[in-house]
Amino acid sequence: MPHWLTGVLTCLLILLNTLVGIGPMLVLGVLKAVIPHTELRRLCSRGVMWIAETWAEINKAIFHALLPTVWEVHCDTPLEKDHSYLVISNHQSWVDIPALVNAFNRKTPYFKFFLKRALIWVPFLGLAFWALDYPFMKRYSKAHLAKHPQDQGKDLEITRRACEKFQQLPVTVVNYLEGTRFTPAKQKAQQSPYRHLLKPKAGGIAFVVAALGAQMRSVLDVTIVYPGERPPGFWQLVSGQVARITVDIRGRALPADLIHGDYSLDADYRARFQSWVSELWQEKDQRISALRQSIAAQSGKAAITEDNG
Repeated sequence: MPHWLTGVLTCLLILLNTLVGIGPMLVLGVLKAVIPHTELRRLCSRGVMWIAETWAEINKAIFHALLPTVWEVHCDTPLEKDHSYLVISNHQSWVDIPALVNAFNRKTPYFKFFLKRALIWVPFLGLAFWALDYPFMKRYSKAHLAKHPQDQGKDLEITRRACEKFQQLPVTVVNYLEGTRFTPAKQKAQQSPYRHLLKPKAGGIAFVVAALGAQMRSVLDVTIVYPGERPPGFWQLVSGQVARITVDIRGRALPADLIHGDYSLDADYRARFQSWVSELWQEKDQRISALRQSIAAQSGKAAITEDNG
């Protein structure tokens, strides 16, 4: 099929899948919000998660049936549905989300993203995010905080309150440490010391760890790599123009001395947490280079084989 037809068909099937699932999900979401009984609320939460996982699994099937994309997933640790995880990933494109879905859906608890508040107004998806208890963040610029110092720390307080809800069920919390999608322009503006990454922000995950404590001992260090110099957009994915997506997953244990601490007030704890994140990021930057070299070598061998054939 031509790319435009593949893209239209893929989008229509995803939309149909969304329309079928959104109604039951919102009903359970409303019931969860109004029912006073704790156990019934927990059952509603499980129902919402089951619908979300089924929606994601059907989307996976659509991608695999219609798209030529090779989903290459490497994982060095067993994944469990009844275990909570903190996922730390690089962020380049909207395609990162389907990549994570393909790697983790129905292998770990359904994941939670920290989203920009504006996304709650996205048709259908905004309501689904609300039903799924996704925390909506509002980031304040330095200029805003200079004029309105009373807003200092509000985003981290939202993080703490959101994580309190996660204590009731196993959860996979996804955190993009860069805070935004990578672009060469942002990298240059930041004067980032990394070749493939922006500077990481440790505060968000430090508050997740503080709120969930020992529940967040297991860390999944995820590295997503695409072929070519520029990451693909969502349309390129759904129209069949992405040849390969590589997801490398490394299991890590959160250092014991970081499980308990106050990132805001304890300067020593903050320094240790930032040092741990910096080490992760240095390793990730090197891993991206190695994965890109491997992908380029595989593409070269494939081209030679095709020419010989």
